[in-house]
Amino acid sequence: MKVDLFDYELPEHLIAQKPLDRRDGSRLMVVRPEGPFEHRLFREIVDLIPPGALMVLNDARVIPARLYGRKESGGKVELLLLEFDGSSWLAMYRA
Repeated sequence: MKVDLFDYELPEHLIAQKPLDRRDGSRLMVVRPEGPFEHRLFREIVDLIPPGALMVLNDARVIPARLYGRKESGGKVELLLLEFDGSSWLAMYRA
């Protein structure tokens, strides 16, 4: 897997800082193979799921686990902490 494919610019103003009062008002991007992307609201998801479809929910939480540092040479480094096993972290590293 090429992890650099996950590296992209995301403008700060597009990152939600707190949940909406009405969670069903969250934005939803609809991607269909036949094209184009469509922007909807999450409350409209019931109109998008065909009868008999299986819906898989992901209740994983994101932790603030990105660490930035500098090498002695002055180069920048970034660590993304992924999983803690009780004594150490599995992490991705980028210089």
